[in-house]
Amino acid sequence: MKILITGAQGQVGKELVSIANQRGFDVIAAGQTELDITQLKNIESYVEVHQPDIVINAAAYTAVNKAEEEQDITYAINRDGAANLAAVSKEKNIPLLHISTDYVFDGTKSEAYSENDTVSPLGVYGISKWQGEETIRQTLPEHIILRVAWVFGEQGNNFVKTMLRLAKDRDELSVVEDQFGGPSPSKDIAKTLIILAEQYQKEKTLEWGIYHYCGDEKVSWCGFAKEIFKQAKEQGLIKKDIKVNAITTAEFQDLTIRPANSMLDCEKIKNTFGIIMLGEYQDWINQQYEK
Repeated sequence: MKILITGAQGQVGKELVSIANQRGFDVIAAGQTELDITQLKNIESYVEVHQPDIVINAAAYTAVNKAEEEQDITYAINRDGAANLAAVSKEKNIPLLHISTDYVFDGTKSEAYSENDTVSPLGVYGISKWQGEETIRQTLPEHIILRVAWVFGEQGNNFVKTMLRLAKDRDELSVVEDQFGGPSPSKDIAKTLIILAEQYQKEKTLEWGIYHYCGDEKVSWCGFAKEIFKQAKEQGLIKKDIKVNAITTAEFQDLTIRPANSMLDCEKIKNTFGIIMLGEYQDWINQQYEK
């Protein structure tokens, strides 16, 4: 089966390409230079040439703070790009697997968010991703929207890499304590999407709709940082203790309002597809320092 992976140079995209190749798929890896999803005619011609059997959209504008300043490009990629992919997929009878985000919620709920909870995005990034979801739902019945949270991995910029980088030069850091989520390795997100692609290859259909997927261990950014440094020192990856000071979101003075609660209820994807999120990040930390 032939898979078109958009955003192939991104944090999840590179993992998707690697795993799909390992699993024996015929992979069409399209970064922004190969395929500009903001241009409908570009997608139409690209799909006409390559004839994919399924599309996985990992392309997104994810710089949350910059999104407030660069609204045009944010909406062009996250909303219009999703709409374009859905339109071409509908025309060509191709299913679409699409990555979305916890930022479609405002984070005020005390419990993990389910797929049935009302969305209420707080900023341009969340609004653009929500509108992208809506265009897919309205256009293409044969879709999976996978909402993820707190993504980290070997590729791109993410919290784990930032903490480990800062630990090389600092002995003390201040990290937000009143925002919570489930850290989610990009490799595991990619594995999940490839599992869904494999099930589609076998069954020629899926239980279409929205699914949530994130780490199963609720932690604050501050707690996450402490665990990163704890494991890194235990493994001999860093030699010193890093003092982590807990601060509030208000004290951090972020440019963008972010959800205080980013936990996603993953029971639906578990019950439907048997997919379980392990929430482990130690192996990735070790691999980084072995390089």
